[in-house]
Amino acid sequence: MRTLNDFNFKDKKALIRVDFNVPLDKDGNVTDATRIQAAMPSIIKVLEDGGSCVLMSHLGRPKNKEAEFSLGQIVDKTEEVLGVQVKFAPDCIGAETKDMVDALSPGEVLLLENLRYYPEEKTGDVNFAKTLSEYGDVYVNDAFGTAHRAHASTAVIAQFFPDNKCFGSLLASEIENVNKVLQTGASPVTAIIGGAKVSSKITVMENILDKIDHLIIGGGMAFTFVKAQGGSIGNSLVEDDKLDLALEILKKAEAKNVEVHLPIDTLATQEFSNDGETQVVPIDNIPEGWMGLDAGLASIDKFNEVILNSKTILWNGPVGVFELPTFANGTKSVGVAIGASTANGAFSLVGGGDSVAAVKQFDLADAVSYVSTGGGAMLEMLEGKTLPGIQAILD
Repeated sequence: MRTLNDFNFKDKKALIRVDFNVPLDKDGNVTDATRIQAAMPSIIKVLEDGGSCVLMSHLGRPKNKEAEFSLGQIVDKTEEVLGVQVKFAPDCIGAETKDMVDALSPGEVLLLENLRYYPEEKTGDVNFAKTLSEYGDVYVNDAFGTAHRAHASTAVIAQFFPDNKCFGSLLASEIENVNKVLQTGASPVTAIIGGAKVSSKITVMENILDKIDHLIIGGGMAFTFVKAQGGSIGNSLVEDDKLDLALEILKKAEAKNVEVHLPIDTLATQEFSNDGETQVVPIDNIPEGWMGLDAGLASIDKFNEVILNSKTILWNGPVGVFELPTFANGTKSVGVAIGASTANGAFSLVGGGDSVAAVKQFDLADAVSYVSTGGGAMLEMLEGKTLPGIQAILD
């Protein structure tokens, strides 16, 4: 696996695909710079070698070059994070952009305008990729968040750099950390899979059963498993068309000696709000008109015991509606237990938008071993899929 560290960038232009698809407020200010910070080691390595960087990224889902999706808005924040001046090309292709690239001196950084202003980016257009490829001597893919997309700048472009392509520091560490769970994790290995729907996590659960010892199932998806086993779940979220599938997953887990841990109680309410009346009830005996929105204390104790005795932990998906403070205790407790287990020597990987949001909300990001920057990409790796953006570098 060739990484950035296999190259010396002296007097070379590194064309780096970064993932600067960052959240902005209504005034265009960056509200979370995590993704910019994550790309920093790769950029600084190139500059310290005596090279220059051409950064390309997408932002949002523009239809027609709308100003709200311009990467020009993030230049100030990128300069602040990197501690160097960042030049901005008002287009990602064209004569003016080519001139700016050509004029770049060692130690300088140029950020190109949003790649998705051109539909050719998403369709994986070869000519568009070829045009972009002319901006660098070495192609560096450091965008884990889009590694599962066969786009021009993530997968197609690599063919124009047969001997001069590599993984950036971030993408290399993402691959390494997912592999720590899937291939080299010390036992016992525990996966905590939560979130709203079974349907979005089926393939993940099926693929990881060979690699884990314990499977904790929480969040809205737990009710589908509970109902499938004959429990009464009131008005709780359920996928009725996935009941047989839930039983199938439980059967497969049993056949592979994986211990499945479902919640045993739930904090229930009658309305989806923070201020309604609540009661703790058995997960399989929720009264009609009530719905479970968080793991109860007995479930939390059960989950924590498993987590604290684990050596490798994967967390993907919350175990309650943590956005509402009343129903945040389960998710927070799981995060705290993962942090404690990590402090005792376990390796922990957190990934997926909601889990990442939760560890940030509860200030636990530094308590776990690794927080993944790519939700969809990490899920597809856990599903056992080969990601186009990764394969293009390996080819």
